[in-house]
Amino acid sequence: MPDIESFRAETRAWLEANCPAEMRTPVARDSDVCWGGRNCQFSSEAQKLWLERMGAKGWTVPEWPTQYGGGGLSRDEAKVLASEMRRISARSPLSSFGIWMLGPALLKYGNEAQKLEHLPKIARGEIRWCQGYSEPGAGSDLASLRTSAEDMGDHYLVNGQKVWTSYADKADWIFCLVRTDPTAAKHLGISFLLFDMASPGVSTSPIRLISGASPFCQTFFDNVKVPKENLMGVAGKGWDIAKYLLTHEREMIGDMDSAGRDTVSQIARKTLGMEANILADTGLRTDIVRHEINAWAFALTMERVKDEAKAGQGVGALSSMLKYYGTELNKSRQELLMSISGTDGLAWEGPAEGEGDLARGWLRSRANSIEGGTSEINLNIIAKRVLELPGA
Repeated sequence: MPDIESFRAETRAWLEANCPAEMRTPVARDSDVCWGGRNCQFSSEAQKLWLERMGAKGWTVPEWPTQYGGGGLSRDEAKVLASEMRRISARSPLSSFGIWMLGPALLKYGNEAQKLEHLPKIARGEIRWCQGYSEPGAGSDLASLRTSAEDMGDHYLVNGQKVWTSYADKADWIFCLVRTDPTAAKHLGISFLLFDMASPGVSTSPIRLISGASPFCQTFFDNVKVPKENLMGVAGKGWDIAKYLLTHEREMIGDMDSAGRDTVSQIARKTLGMEANILADTGLRTDIVRHEINAWAFALTMERVKDEAKAGQGVGALSSMLKYYGTELNKSRQELLMSISGTDGLAWEGPAEGEGDLARGWLRSRANSIEGGTSEINLNIIAKRVLELPGA
């Protein structure tokens, strides 16, 4: 394929010339991840420059149409870009719920004005989004949500509460499920709104986790005015958008173990200083090999599913399979990293940078089997909609 090879050569040359040296190392700590947004605090000038260059190229979202800030690449070209970035260990320039979740939903359900308003800002990392789904009493049974949006003519008046809203205290905008028709059946009367977190009446309260971090928040809405033009899709049909977006969220969570990080075996070599890369503990060695074989198999499965989705076959219920297996992989990774570090992995805090990250990461991974739909919910979906097993 001469065109693809020509594209590969051009991409390789551009990356070599434009990817800063500091951005060619694995992600080791939270500050290595760039989330963008109005109040983004870049960890270095190199991180800022890398986002600006990739955003201007449209390569933060390489397959999105160019009119919406994307790169307009084909699936094959996007694969080449990804492989060339891996070749030089280039970090992803931007992590974003806007890219992973809202963007695909906007492309499918948003009107042209909404696409032109929001998608380019997502692509350039100018706006950071959070997700307003779960509520107290409406987690796995999300359709029981009670946050209301009263039609006031030219705007909605939103009242209610969301919980486990990831990074709500740092987000600029929220995509939010609200109930616009309280008389309708549970899955009906739900609408999908977009609004600014700086709107009067929006407040957040971080939730401190056992790991000591507070990525989750409670989010409160007290008579928040949301313009009617911020309704995405049709009023009362938000559940269709919610389900579509959830497939992308689950795919994103499932793909977490393939993020730009050192493999477990690479970390073992660095930590244990093994001669000739041989690990003496045969049990641990076997566990590491098993994990990495599973990780490679899963990465290939992800590529296949993405190709099928690009070909118009969609992901649908398979996202539950990807989410469940990816969750188990990340939990396995965290357990192996603790085993490799031995008693050093038990450190909680100290003078060295990153002290306690291992223990905190292991504790944080426990939540993977809850967020994005519990493992039990996803296994039920797999049984019913993928394996088509009979009900009880």
